[in-house]
Amino acid sequence: MSHNLKPKLFSLSNSETLATAIASQYGANLGSIDFRKFTDGEFRPAFNETVRGRRVFIIGSTFSPSDNLMEMLLLCDAAKRASAGHITAVIPYFGWARQDRKDKPRVPITAKLVAKLLETAGATRIMTMDLHADQIQGFFEKPVDHLYASSILLPYIENLNLDNLIIASPDMGGSKRAYAYSKHLNSEVVICYKQRNALNQIEEMELIGDVAGKNVILVDDLVDSGGTLARAANLMLDRGAVSVRAIATHAVLSGQAYQTIENSKLTELVVTDTIPIKKGASTKIKIVSCAPLFAKVMKNVHEHSSISGEFIM
Repeated sequence: MSHNLKPKLFSLSNSETLATAIASQYGANLGSIDFRKFTDGEFRPAFNETVRGRRVFIIGSTFSPSDNLMEMLLLCDAAKRASAGHITAVIPYFGWARQDRKDKPRVPITAKLVAKLLETAGATRIMTMDLHADQIQGFFEKPVDHLYASSILLPYIENLNLDNLIIASPDMGGSKRAYAYSKHLNSEVVICYKQRNALNQIEEMELIGDVAGKNVILVDDLVDSGGTLARAANLMLDRGAVSVRAIATHAVLSGQAYQTIENSKLTELVVTDTIPIKKGASTKIKIVSCAPLFAKVMKNVHEHSSISGEFIM
């Protein structure tokens, strides 16, 4: 397939705001999809234009509900059966990734299953950002462009011009990410150690390191219930921190999360737009768009140019 043929960009129905922004940055329009929903809840998306021989970018995050993942799979299958030249699944937030190993008996490895589903459906390339675990890339037999939100979030942190800055990880699993940020910012790192007694419920939290007199920035890949960040902020302020901010790539924000963040002692929560944010739900939530980053990498991929310059971490 010649890359002289213009690619075609399409969006999942629940990711149109981000997809429109990516298309605008790319310099293209979103393609037309006919989306039909049946009375029993099933649906059938169909391309309203030819994709034969073209590179197709299907843009959409696979956050809850599972209909978003199903729609991505159906569109990949439709593109494959319509003889698309290349099918790139652009999944800014790769959902179903938190179960990436067997951490106890008789559980699925859901991230691996989703990888296989995408490949079976016809995806020839995957583009995503800040996977819950880096090793998920190895679940795919197709190329994976794993982008890092640090390339757009680090400039935001630098523009804050905070004195006595310190980076914090809200749990042991995020320590690698926190160290990567701290290395770039030339700052120290502290880590929260937490134990859970149930999903989304923290039984105990302790702080490893000194935050007295520091402006703290908590760094995580996603924020779900918001409970961990709120509790970490309380703990750090009790230990003498001047301020506590949080940076998270994916704003899952389920349940009472918006209220939890608004009522917390966090100065602000900075997120990207991989998942749609409810407008006006919290004055503390700030959004940094990932659209320019995805558009640039998509263009480089289509033109067979290097994308290594877009990686910071």
